[in-house]
Amino acid sequence: MGLMFTFSTDDGHPSDMKMAELLSKHGLNGTFYIPIRNCEGHAVLSPSQIEEIGRQFEIGSHTYDHCYLQHVDIWDAYYQIAEGKKQLENLLGKEVAGFCYPGGKYRQRDIDLVKACGFKYARTTMNLRFDIGDKLFEIPTTVQFYPHDRSVYFRNFAEAGSWLGRHDGLRLALMHDDWIERLFALFEYACVHGDLFHLWGHSREIDELDAWRALDEFFAHVASKVAQQNRVNNAQAAHVIY
Repeated sequence: MGLMFTFSTDDGHPSDMKMAELLSKHGLNGTFYIPIRNCEGHAVLSPSQIEEIGRQFEIGSHTYDHCYLQHVDIWDAYYQIAEGKKQLENLLGKEVAGFCYPGGKYRQRDIDLVKACGFKYARTTMNLRFDIGDKLFEIPTTVQFYPHDRSVYFRNFAEAGSWLGRHDGLRLALMHDDWIERLFALFEYACVHGDLFHLWGHSREIDELDAWRALDEFFAHVASKVAQQNRVNNAQAAHVIY
């Protein structure tokens, strides 16, 4: 089948419109995890912008107002998960199958609530994986589009587990000081050894980094390597594997 590629972006910032344009330019697919509001004060997409993105790309939920679930009781967690899904579905007029845990922070209670609310899968922030994983409600990623220092990779590796399947990714991540070189090295490894390369990020941070050109160049490279039928969104990746 060859390597599959997906991209997901979190938080529903208005710059997601630029992200959608860039993905479309290169014929790539992906998933946008969107809250209805953002309790941290960041701007979010308008209803019409969400509808526009949703005509081409998968929309997933990111709670109602970007709530870190481990900080609230079970009733607030349920509201955040259920209401975020309900409002997106009312807006889009179709099912929202995917969920992403804000901040990558969650516990078993939250997994159970996501399942109870009718989601089909959920994405985490576990990195350095080159597959979809074996838990539909704890889907991992490969790498974030962000210039993390080495300590972040060490911490994620230690805390998220699945060490055997992530060892090669950690070794590659630590070999490169330049974060763009690191990104390309991880992708080249995936082309030879992986089933799925899952890049994710935040449009707002790409604005702050002035990194749109770098992302454009990486997307062009991906498009030259990955067959059209293997450019998937997260729901499609989960369905193909399972």
